[in-house]
Amino acid sequence: MSSTSVLRVRDLHKSFAGIVAANNINVDVADGEVVGIIGANGAGKTVFVNMVTGYLKPTNGLIEFAGRDITGIKPRVATNMGVCRSFQISQVFMTMTVLENLLIAVSLANQEKRSLLSPLLSDDRIDECEQIMSRYNLTEHRDKVASTLSQGVRKLLDIAMAVVSNPKLLLLDEPTSGVSSDEKFGLMDLVVNALKEQGTAVLFVEHDMEIVQRYVDRILAFYQGEIICDATPDVALQDPKVIEYVLGEGHGPVAGTVQALETGRA
Repeated sequence: MSSTSVLRVRDLHKSFAGIVAANNINVDVADGEVVGIIGANGAGKTVFVNMVTGYLKPTNGLIEFAGRDITGIKPRVATNMGVCRSFQISQVFMTMTVLENLLIAVSLANQEKRSLLSPLLSDDRIDECEQIMSRYNLTEHRDKVASTLSQGVRKLLDIAMAVVSNPKLLLLDEPTSGVSSDEKFGLMDLVVNALKEQGTAVLFVEHDMEIVQRYVDRILAFYQGEIICDATPDVALQDPKVIEYVLGEGHGPVAGTVQALETGRA
């Protein structure tokens, strides 16, 4: 494996009762790289993400993170090692404030260093949360209850909670899903810039081609459990297989892709 690779996947396969959900997946992700994952419903995107993060055990194959075999690892162990994820539906505590949510996330991330029973409101933990809020533009929302936040701000909070431990690899499931068109670019600007500063590699499932084109270094296009294209956005979005199997018939390269993928989320 290259010394600059954070993720190495070889011959990954997953089947359920004879039904193949992932087949012969081979991927390398470099340190700090941003990779977009696209494909229609059932294409295998979420299965792949779940295997990398430990939510599904592969039937066969190898997953290496930073040179270590993590095939079949438990999600909590993966998180502790530096493989984190954020889900399509925000995993925040809706009745708690932004600060309280982050305090819990910081406490969980540091449970090996400090006891979970130690006070949440210690000066060190509050200072750490203040820095995170500043990085993700959440300071003005510090004392607001999560249920009162806009979907975009709630997504920012969810992602900020997922990266409190400064992971080397973050997997995002449709980070702009449910976010208004007015908020989505601002959200992604904040997230991508913050993660680049941390040197975090990112893989994100996304249906919005405006987002994919603007923020990713590479695209992995999935179809029937296999990667049919692994290339830069300008190449991938003009690939005949991607146009036929992912973007949909009648759509030329790039044009019209947002509407085509909105009905194909996985």
